[in-house]
Amino acid sequence: DDSVLLAASLPQADFEQEAKILLAAKLFEQGRLSSGKAADLCGLGRVAFLASLQRVGVSMSNLRPEDVVDEVAFAERT
Repeated sequence: DDSVLLAASLPQADFEQEAKILLAAKLFEQGRLSSGKAADLCGLGRVAFLASLQRVGVSMSNLRPEDVVDEVAFAERT
């Protein structure tokens, strides 16, 4: 409804795009979508999607703590 758009101070098209980005970012953060699929969901290229994550407070890396240990061990071997 228009009251939501007025409260958000955004035109409808901008609001819809922002909502798509926020949804895609959250699903990416939860590990439910890859960065490529999340980018597709909000209509951005993968690099543009990853670059937008900081603006919405989501880390570009979705590694879990146990993944970080594995990545560091791998890097030390090379």
